[in-house]
Amino acid sequence: MTRRLLWLAMVSTLLFAGVAMAQYPIMDMIADNLVQKYQQSSCEQLWREKAEKQGRPKPEREQEAVQMLRDDPQMRAAFIDRVAAPIVNKMFECGMVP
Repeated sequence: MTRRLLWLAMVSTLLFAGVAMAQYPIMDMIADNLVQKYQQSSCEQLWREKAEKQGRPKPEREQEAVQMLRDDPQMRAAFIDRVAAPIVNKMFECGMVP
């Protein structure tokens, strides 16, 4: 009986994880691209891009994506969970955060 319950719990967890990952395919693609950008960029490239972006308005597609995240707290949480660690680690390595 215990094995059966354990098996049921494991299957339920795997199914839930699969549904959660496939719930926001566009967000997943954006998050993957963003993480990849930070991982492949040098510190100099990131610093240069940061300096160039100051004072410039965000592109319309980026504004739409941000609005989507503002409107959907669950999607926002999934996005932040996905991108926070790799991006902040890279920024820390580059001296962009204390």
